[in-house]
Amino acid sequence: DDDTASHIHRMSRYSAILAEGLGLSAAEVESIRYASPMHDIGKLGVPDSILMKPGKLTPAEFKEMQNHTVFGAKILENAKAELLKVSEIIAMTHHEKWDGSGYPRGLKGESIPLSGRVVALADVFDALTSKRCYKPAFSLEDSMKIIKEGSGRHFDAKVVQAFSDNLEKILAVKAQFSN
Repeated sequence: DDDTASHIHRMSRYSAILAEGLGLSAAEVESIRYASPMHDIGKLGVPDSILMKPGKLTPAEFKEMQNHTVFGAKILENAKAELLKVSEIIAMTHHEKWDGSGYPRGLKGESIPLSGRVVALADVFDALTSKRCYKPAFSLEDSMKIIKEGSGRHFDAKVVQAFSDNLEKILAVKAQFSN
């Protein structure tokens, strides 16, 4: 759908901006940019009734939604292409949290691959600032407050700093690919 297409364009570019801001090589930045659109491929295994639900998910529905990370990694596993290997890592780890409270494996800190940490912030920023079937878009001010409060808990503080340092570039992408 159009919302998903715009989301993928934005968050892949946000991810590249963050990767570049962290000082990754041009090849690593490109890899994250082109692998990150596969982050939610596992939603193919989640029923539409959950994906398109306009209200809050029940605990059972949320548990089912969380499985998209594992489904995505399964879809991409055993790939020979390096880009798909990075996509598999991102699909599995983009909902892990710096403090270990994320899913699916409860990874903590630097045990979360950097590509997953980068995409986590790009994905959350886009989700916060975009209207979804279950919520209105948050203001930039509220979104920034949530991200800053999540530094060192939800997000790697270095990734949050790269985000803050590159906010103008990120906002230009948001404007360019608005729905």
